[in-house]
Amino acid sequence: MSNTKIAHALRPVALVTVRVTCDSKVGFLGGQGVKRSPRSGLLEVKNMVKPKQVILGSAALMLISGAAQAHNPFEFQTPVTPIARETLYVHDLFLTIAGILFTIGFGFLLFAVIHYRRGRGHTPATFTAPRTPLQWALSALPILTLMFIDYIVMGIPAYHAVLSLADTRNDAALVIKVTGSQWRWHYDYPDQGISFVSNLSTSEAQRDSGAPTDSNYLLEVDKPLVLPVGEKVRVLLTSTDVIHAWWIPSFGIKQDAVPGFLRETWVKIDKPGVYRGQCAELCGVGHAYMPIVVEAKSQDDFKKWVADAQASAAQAAAVTTLSKEDLLKHGQQTYTTYCALCHQPTGLGLPGAFPPIAAGKPFAAPPTMTDLLAQRGFFKNGLIAEGPVDQHIQIVLKGIPGTPMPNFDGQLNDADIAAVITFERNSFGNHTGDVVQPSTVKAARGK
Repeated sequence: MSNTKIAHALRPVALVTVRVTCDSKVGFLGGQGVKRSPRSGLLEVKNMVKPKQVILGSAALMLISGAAQAHNPFEFQTPVTPIARETLYVHDLFLTIAGILFTIGFGFLLFAVIHYRRGRGHTPATFTAPRTPLQWALSALPILTLMFIDYIVMGIPAYHAVLSLADTRNDAALVIKVTGSQWRWHYDYPDQGISFVSNLSTSEAQRDSGAPTDSNYLLEVDKPLVLPVGEKVRVLLTSTDVIHAWWIPSFGIKQDAVPGFLRETWVKIDKPGVYRGQCAELCGVGHAYMPIVVEAKSQDDFKKWVADAQASAAQAAAVTTLSKEDLLKHGQQTYTTYCALCHQPTGLGLPGAFPPIAAGKPFAAPPTMTDLLAQRGFFKNGLIAEGPVDQHIQIVLKGIPGTPMPNFDGQLNDADIAAVITFERNSFGNHTGDVVQPSTVKAARGK
């Protein structure tokens, strides 16, 4: 086929006429029989589609696609909180109204295009503004209808949902504090004296191996947040470094955690289960490794969990001395969980961002970072040095302001910090022989 020119004109019975300059006299177009008209030389295809069928067909397609979408994996998760149910109700209401308006508007448009076409002898109107009462009514009615839908039908449910979301304090039976840090979540139960950090439990080896994964890949943690069922829980959120977002689809919650600010939301879970989410604010190279897992328990099971957690915390706080072997073993686990993402499993760090743990290794970075390391005794003549133990403890406890090194004062207990420092000073080619005890870290916290 060459020099193809196609023109469409709808006949009164929706006869589709196609002008095609081609070498053959008879052919097929879209699987339908095509013949050349002896009068006009046009190739003609008879579809016999009437305007009413076009409108009804468009509506049917929209309904079918809507029904199919209800079962696709991008649909809402099953709501298990009042906020999530309210959100889903408002979403479905708005989508239904928008779908109805689209169908009506598109139907009128198709009807006008087909029924008032030039082929039936109609000519375009010349007026540019309403003149008759009927024209004014037809212009004002859609505007008033849309205002009613926007401010009444849609506005009242949306306003109710916003008010419900903002009511964080009334009838709250439990308060928890959620702190985002690159790249983990720190949970505090102030009234119960419980505090722990939740880390991604998917191993780096699994992430890098390309092995088959299950539906919870990168949505697994070592310590889930535990909440009671049937009680309103007030959630306070903040961050220690950059903006994070605490998002659990089944709860209908997505709240930013902003450094220096305390944000609020609340949840009231309907039934026991495990609910998963993740950080929903781009927060650095480890953004994909900040999952959220909430384990909802019955009130009796939750009370038992609180008692067990308090006993474990008291036991950990009572430990003041550990053997070197225990410190190294625990330190390796702590390093893998908290430090390896930045300083790498090999301890070689990343040039310009994260210094090596291994002494004697070169490290190129902006002077602002190398100067801070040199002040603490960990950088000399362009190489990483084995600095003093007391400075090592302070770096882990308080971080290094102005660098990516965060503080772990509120994230790790005394035994964790003592173990990871002992491990770092006796691994990756370091052979200081230093052993740091939990009692030493405890004494350093007050300095």
